[in-house]
Amino acid sequence: MQLIDRITLEPGKRSGKPCIRGMRITVGDILGYLASGMSTEEILEDFPYLEKEDILASLSYAAHKEKIELSTQ
Repeated sequence: MQLIDRITLEPGKRSGKPCIRGMRITVGDILGYLASGMSTEEILEDFPYLEKEDILASLSYAAHKEKIELSTQ
């Protein structure tokens, strides 16, 4: 499984925001935790159903989305 395959988009879930593996935790949630200073280990402790690859996938997704947005400006 590639990292990007961990990100799912479902119109009826969390208003269609990108989520982790079909769960109700979004890429934005993960990025927010990291931005607030939480470490990967702390996130994984607080959310035991997440895997390290989920966090990496969130970062990868955000970086890819940023590149796309910059290229269209």
